[in-house]
Amino acid sequence: MMGCCMIWGFSIDWKTAFVPTIHLAEIFLRGSLIYLALFFALRFLRRQAGGLSIADLLVVVLVADAAQNAMASEYKSITEGLLLVATIMFWDFVIDWFGHRFPRWEWLIRPGPLPLVKDGRVLWRNMRREMVTEEELMSQVRQQGAKDITQVKEAYLEGDGRISVIVNEAGAGNGQTPRKLLT
Repeated sequence: MMGCCMIWGFSIDWKTAFVPTIHLAEIFLRGSLIYLALFFALRFLRRQAGGLSIADLLVVVLVADAAQNAMASEYKSITEGLLLVATIMFWDFVIDWFGHRFPRWEWLIRPGPLPLVKDGRVLWRNMRREMVTEEELMSQVRQQGAKDITQVKEAYLEGDGRISVIVNEAGAGNGQTPRKLLT
């Protein structure tokens, strides 16, 4: 068997381990298309999950899958798996760099805050659009010390999925400023 050798009693086929069976440009193209398609689908269909951005979550999932395929020999070589992991990390970096370098395009990468309450009135359309229930909103309002929605000056669904609440202070109509609390 050409390219095999014995190490510690195991037969290793070095050619199979390191020589790609798929053209490296195809792996880069496939990784790029999958990453970008998933990124835009998640960006426009869902808010961000917890403290991770969509891109961060996507990188974790795709890199784990790509690395697993390389380790389990779904690809015929480690080189193919490493290129796919590098492709995913490349696009993660490019998208973050693009959002930082061109602030006018940041809306495409990270969603801005979405108002849920304005001057004590619930904005039901925004609540339905993001599938936030009244109970979820009221839970956050109560955690900020307000007993009902009329005591809330503003509430926002932040880009990271948290709800921030600005509660009117007692007597806020007397020139006092509201306090902002982030949950």
